[in-house]
Amino acid sequence: MPKPTPTKYRTTNWPEYNAALKRRGSLEVWFDPGMAWFAVPDGRAGRPLRFSAQAIEFCLTLKGLFQLPLRQVTGLVQSLLRMTGLDWPVPDYTTLCRRQRTLPVELGGRPSSGGLHLLVDSTGIKMMGEGEWKTRKHGASRRRQWRKVHIGIDAGTLDIRAIEGTTNAAGDAPTLPDLLAQIPDEERIVSVGGDGAYDTKDCHAAIAERGADPIIPVRRNGRSWTKDGPGVDARNETLRAMKYLGRTIWKKWSGYHRRSLVETKMHCFKLLGSRLAARTFERQITELKVRAAILNRFSQIGTPNTVRVV
Repeated sequence: MPKPTPTKYRTTNWPEYNAALKRRGSLEVWFDPGMAWFAVPDGRAGRPLRFSAQAIEFCLTLKGLFQLPLRQVTGLVQSLLRMTGLDWPVPDYTTLCRRQRTLPVELGGRPSSGGLHLLVDSTGIKMMGEGEWKTRKHGASRRRQWRKVHIGIDAGTLDIRAIEGTTNAAGDAPTLPDLLAQIPDEERIVSVGGDGAYDTKDCHAAIAERGADPIIPVRRNGRSWTKDGPGVDARNETLRAMKYLGRTIWKKWSGYHRRSLVETKMHCFKLLGSRLAARTFERQITELKVRAAILNRFSQIGTPNTVRVV
């Protein structure tokens, strides 16, 4: 039996997307000479902060963009300020490391205009251990450990709207309520799409509380839920539809395949580095959020518009 012909796609806005790709490499996108570089005294006891959170986030953004150690980041920022003619002091690597633990990072995601279609997924990013090639050839001689990053993206803008970091022992389902909590209450969530790992009562209850429709396939051995509760009716209706239409047709009918967008975003996430540089859990969470903010800035600069070639 011959294999089906693969679907071909064509980019319709290539000139604009090509200009956006070049603009991503411009330092003007990330550096604003008018930013508040110094911290404003907050009146708290103790030694006041010298640098603002915006200045620390800018340094950590360059670290994530170019995958540099903290000492090299300070040298890069120092040369950048010198070329722009700004006589600003540069945070040393100790300050960057210390402030990274408690730094508040704004993801910068754009609010949806006609309702948010949220797609959620998770992946693992290595924080300790040897490379894949050495492990494949000779086996692992040291302990290998990962952190799990859970993200929720807007299916329309491809912006990362929510992010959570956990240990590799944590499951996907317990983090969904935390992801939904990061979406403002005044923003309407139309649907939440995820794989079968989110087919739990707590997940469906959290989705129902936000008034959204779940696009989550029932597990292979799933059965109807008998107890009343938020989200039970929607989940049982999904089970009936999958039994009537079949799993393949249901995925096309419900739009489940849009979940590939969040898988693509995970691939982009790892292009900024296949492992985490920070050693402590709090700093690793900040590093993940900085990466998410970088990807959101990339999406806002420009994304490709692709159409299927018939």
